[in-house]
Amino acid sequence: MSDETEVAEATMDPAVAERVSAENMRLLENIDVQLTVEVGKAEIKIRDLLRLNEGSVIELDRLAGDPLDILANGTMIAKGEVVMVGERFGIRFTEIVDPAARMESI
Repeated sequence: MSDETEVAEATMDPAVAERVSAENMRLLENIDVQLTVEVGKAEIKIRDLLRLNEGSVIELDRLAGDPLDILANGTMIAKGEVVMVGERFGIRFTEIVDPAARMESI
C-alpha cells in the first residue's frame, strides 16, 4: 500500500475503511494465480540432461511419502499430499504456511 492510502485509511471512519477494504478484496478475488505442486528437485549436469530419454529415472531430493510443496506464483503457501478425485489427481492441503512467513518470502 502507498503511504497516501495508509494515511487516508487511518483518517477514515472505521465503517468506511471496512467498506473500502472489502471492495479492494473483491477486486483481488478475480486475479488469476498460477498454482504449482512441486514433487521434488534434482540438480544434474547438462551432459546428463542431454542423455535423458524415455524410461530415464532421476532421483529427487524428497523421500517417498514426504509432503509436497504447494506454490502460488512461485511462493510456497502450503504442503500437501496427492489424492485421487474421480479419475484425476488432486492435492489435499495438510499444512498452511504462516501468512507472516509468506510475506517475508515475497
